[in-house]
Amino acid sequence: MTDIPKLLIGIGIALIIFGLIWQVGGKFLSLGRLPGDIIIKKENTTFYFPIVTSIVISVVLSLIFYIIGRFR
Repeated sequence: MTDIPKLLIGIGIALIIFGLIWQVGGKFLSLGRLPGDIIIKKENTTFYFPIVTSIVISVVLSLIFYIIGRFR
């Protein structure tokens, strides 16, 4: 098998695992509503910018890709 199919399979498995963790963990940890996320509510509009959630997801994905890269 060449490198591209292995990479796609690895990404697919990682997404499945991440999705399962998100489904189960969503009951215990509300990832979309962390302290530090910006929420501005006006009369009929709501602006939501999940900055802390984005940082957490970025760090987790960076660690996952670092670990995957170490095993290559």
